[in-house]
Amino acid sequence: MAVILNIETSAAACSVALTAEGMVLAHQEELESRSQAALLSDYIKYCLDFAAGKELKLDAVAVSMGPGSYTGLRIGLSEAKGLAYALDVPLIGIDTLQLLCCQVMFTAPDLTGDEIFVPMVDARRMEVYTAAYDFALLPLMEQQPLILDADSYSGLIATGRPVLLFGDGSDKAREVIKAPNVTFIPDIRPLAIDMIALAEKAWADRQFIDTAYSTPNYIKDFQATMPKKLF
Repeated sequence: MAVILNIETSAAACSVALTAEGMVLAHQEELESRSQAALLSDYIKYCLDFAAGKELKLDAVAVSMGPGSYTGLRIGLSEAKGLAYALDVPLIGIDTLQLLCCQVMFTAPDLTGDEIFVPMVDARRMEVYTAAYDFALLPLMEQQPLILDADSYSGLIATGRPVLLFGDGSDKAREVIKAPNVTFIPDIRPLAIDMIALAEKAWADRQFIDTAYSTPNYIKDFQATMPKKLF
């Protein structure tokens, strides 16, 4: 049994979950706050104290690697690295877009297996970070930043297969993408409790990332903006 501490800070939410054998043993989350730096350490301590109380030894730390909030990703990965190093356990990197897909796969009703899963992480203006996957999480469209317009995902839509759009970037897509085989799934956000399947698969396959040198998956470089002049 692998006991894994899962950390997710890629978006507005901050969440931590202690999991084992497909079950959530303990978790803490704040869905709307962006103050991950203030919350994360306490959430981690809560889960570690629970593990200690049950005499459970932590086997690995899993962390969401992005794409997502530049600041949130740095906070989460820094905490995960420090914890993995201090406890001498491996570090698992979880792709945030695939994490969103897993949440849909485990919660959406009446899936047939023919669906195309299109996670969308909000970026600036009409831009999203996105990709497309089949039911086995094999990529049908590689991860990329995409500026949304009426022709976005036209190749996927032309297949006639059900195309599921979700994530906090999908609200913008509703304005421009309309097709009978496109379904928008609301309220899908990355959370630590949904990292179980990906984290356990990575553990079983021994797919670990470098504790010292791993960096978040920003997809594109950070672009700072100049503050407006007050006078």
